[in-house]
Amino acid sequence: MSGTSLDGVDAVLIEFAQTATPRLIGMHYLPYAVELKAHLLGLHLPQPDELHLAHVLAQELAVLYAQTVHGLLEKTGTPHARIRAIGCHGQTIRHRPEAGYTIQLVSGARLAELTAITSIVDFRSRDIAAGGQGAPLVPAFHAAFLSAADEHRAIVNIGGIANLTNLPADGNITGFDCGPGNLLMDAWILQHLGKSVDESGVWAASGKVLPDVLNRLLTHEFFAAAPPKSAGREQFNPDWLQSHLNGSEAPEDIQATLLELTALGIVEAAQAHCRGFDALYVCGGGVHNAALMKRLAELAGKPVRSTAALGIDPDWMEAIAFAWLAKQCLERKPGNLPAVTGARGPRILGAIYPA
Repeated sequence: MSGTSLDGVDAVLIEFAQTATPRLIGMHYLPYAVELKAHLLGLHLPQPDELHLAHVLAQELAVLYAQTVHGLLEKTGTPHARIRAIGCHGQTIRHRPEAGYTIQLVSGARLAELTAITSIVDFRSRDIAAGGQGAPLVPAFHAAFLSAADEHRAIVNIGGIANLTNLPADGNITGFDCGPGNLLMDAWILQHLGKSVDESGVWAASGKVLPDVLNRLLTHEFFAAAPPKSAGREQFNPDWLQSHLNGSEAPEDIQATLLELTALGIVEAAQAHCRGFDALYVCGGGVHNAALMKRLAELAGKPVRSTAALGIDPDWMEAIAFAWLAKQCLERKPGNLPAVTGARGPRILGAIYPA
């Protein structure tokens, strides 16, 4: 998995049994080089010769994903022949379901060639072809492994974008992207302090929320739109943020305001669409932001916990989910939830490149 944050590649080795929670055997991470990240960020907007650059980067990413796989298998002492398949999300550079497409860069053919392992890519396109948003896809995994008959759970993944899964005890599952997660906070601290992340939200906690700025940011039409809906850098990016500032604000106050924006987006969405939820379970990088976790609890007035309490490591949730989606594809089982994505029905997701 390599997500909206554009920080690097997460890989997990997962063993699936028929009924048990997936067993996490090992994990491995490779960061993106600064130049690669810059090229990928550039492709989010039109630029000269972008088709050539996109295909070159897809090959480069396949090499990096293959290196991650090799590193993971070496770390765990696992022979390649034991692996049934690789589920590879690829790197999103455009997500335009309203125009009928989404682009996750990776050469599935090269990944299969470099690893000699069946590789499954392009998980989102079939859902979009069926009229869906192609996102979020992880709620189907949440539904399969995190539902409970005695607790109404809301699961929130806080990566670059935040997405929410509603898991009521009656099984009427819904989910959607609810707004920015870490994306804007990470970009802001990088711009002003040269750091890639606000560790534990310490910098945000040093500032104060600016109500006028917050209210301007909340006027984005995405927040008022009804699910199903999905978001990315097309909606929330540094240029959009800058257009709502006058330039005189203290940088730490903007960081505090961005944290409040993320927390409000999550909690207001949960209160509106997960009515009566008992607890909020958090995964993704946002789980390590102590200031954000504290603010979520204050706004929600409900317990806010890591998904570790449910047996799934919060740092590896998405990577585990795409391993499961690959398994679903191989077994010709649907990987989407139409109530979440808005697709016309369940669909088998992914394109298979045999070993």
